[in-house]
Parts: sequence; C-alpha cells; structure tokens
Amino acid sequence: MPLLKYSAKVWDAMSLKKGIYARLPKHYLKSLEPKEPTPVHWKPLGVQYRVGPKTGQRERVQDVPIPIYYPPESQDGLWGGEGWISGFRYANNDKMSTRLKKTWKPQLLKRELYSEILDHKFTITVTAHTLDLIDAAFGFDFYILKTTKEDLNSKLGMNLKRAMLLRLARRETELYPSDPTKRDKVYEKYRQQFEIPEEEAEWVGLSLEEAVEKQRQLEHKEPEPLFKVYVDQLVEELHTQKLCQPHLMEKK
Repeated sequence: MPLLKYSAKVWDAMSLKKGIYARLPKHYLKSLEPKEPTPVHWKPLGVQYRVGPKTGQRERVQDVPIPIYYPPESQDGLWGGEGWISGFRYANNDKMSTRLKKTWKPQLLKRELYSEILDHKFTITVTAHTLDLIDAAFGFDFYILKTTKEDLNSKLGMNLKRAMLLRLARRETELYPSDPTKRDKVYEKYRQQFEIPEEEAEWVGLSLEEAVEKQRQLEHKEPEPLFKVYVDQLVEELHTQKLCQPHLMEKK
C-alpha cells in the first residue's frame, strides 16, 4: 500500500492550485505547462515499427531522445536548443579498446545582434545553429518573437521577448524619436502578428519565483492611517444625520 496519496511527480502541479499560486494569471499558469522542445541533436522517426533494410522484416523502432544537459551559462546566451551531451568514445578509435567518457559541447561564438524594436545592439553568446535559426526567421526580432519558451531555453531570450512585447503593446515614442515615420513602420511590421495586451506581456518570461513576487506586490496594500478612517466615518455620519433632519419648505 503506498504511503503517499499522490505521486511525487504531481506535487508541483498540485502546489500551483493552492495559495498565491492559484491567484496567478491564467495565461501565465498555462505557460508553465510542460512541453517538449523541438529536437536539435537527434531526429525522431515518429513511428513505432519499420522494415529493416537488411532483413526485410518488421522491426521495433527505439525512438529514444538523447539526454541533454543545459549548463547555467546557457541561460545567459542563445544556444538554439543545443547543450552538453555525455557519452563514450573508444580509445584510439578502436572498437576493441577501452571506452572512455566524453562530453560533447557546442561551439560558442560572440556575435553582435541588432533589434529593430528595441533599437539596440546586443553582444550575445550564440551557436552556429542559432545563427542559422535567425537567418531562417528573417531577422533577430522575428526569431525571438516566433520561438517558443521551450525552444529558446534561455532566460536572456525570454527577457528580450518580454521587452519587445511590452514596447509593441505600449507603442512608446522613445523608439526613433527623431523619425516617427520609421517608428510607425517598425510597429506595423511586428504589431499585427505579435502584439498582445500589456497585462499579458508583463508576465512573459518570468520565472515562478518572479511571478509570485510580482503577484504579492500587486496584492499588497499600504496600511491606511487611522485618522483618515475616522475622518471618512465622521463625514459619513454627518451626511446621514443631515439627511435625517426634517426640511422646512416655504409656501409661496
């Protein structure tokens, strides 16, 4: 007989339904639902069985994803979903020799990327795969706005997305102050496809701890001074007393 009523795997999901977690915005809670990222280091076949090329017989496919480790420094750059892969290699490239542990790491590059929406250049650590994704998305801003949280897998990337969405929602005049025509052109370029309400944009990319602190500040109220309470109460009593008094009407 199990000692626990619920499995340990559902504890995190259950905790979001109690206390201050349950009062978080619904769109933010929906963003916390676990989703599988797009495979980068392997290609899923998407089938359970296939015909063997040598035997011609139906064989079971072991479509198992490669475990990937994302170091903390990956959150400060844009790695495009790449990470560290641990495995083994043969000494001297000889299959009859000893197997040695090895970790494959992506090649990191420092590149300067420009954002039209933020009108700023960022020096970011990226991989060659990230540069290919930016080219495929037709620009740095499109890559950040189109890519999901699971595929970005970067705190820096989500912070940039929140800043871009907030600027699109507010339509701030700080962007290209000396060239309003260019500002309107940039806003129209991204607004129709990516604009969301400011109330939602403020929560994009926040960690659970940051979201809880934001909700706590929104719910926090400064204590009201007692003299103000008594003054309001006295004004209300005087107003009620005045209404209760009989009114004298003059005959004409």
